[in-house]
Amino acid sequence: MPTNLALDDRLIEEARRSGGHKTKKEAVNAALDEYVRKRKQMRILEAFGSFSFDRSYNYKEERRRGSRGPGGKQRS
Repeated sequence: MPTNLALDDRLIEEARRSGGHKTKKEAVNAALDEYVRKRKQMRILEAFGSFSFDRSYNYKEERRRGSRGPGGKQRS
């Protein structure tokens, strides 16, 4: 999709060279991809400590006994 943006040429050129990109378009797309991935990672990190869990829960024991599905029915 063609888009016209007023971008800092010096910054784009630096990103292009440091990332080894052949074109400005490659550099901008790589930068946007990295930005989105880092934002997702930050949301995950912010979630740490925001929920509680039971340290004594033994998932291996639950598997050994057989977990129960919805409605309390034994899973096979």
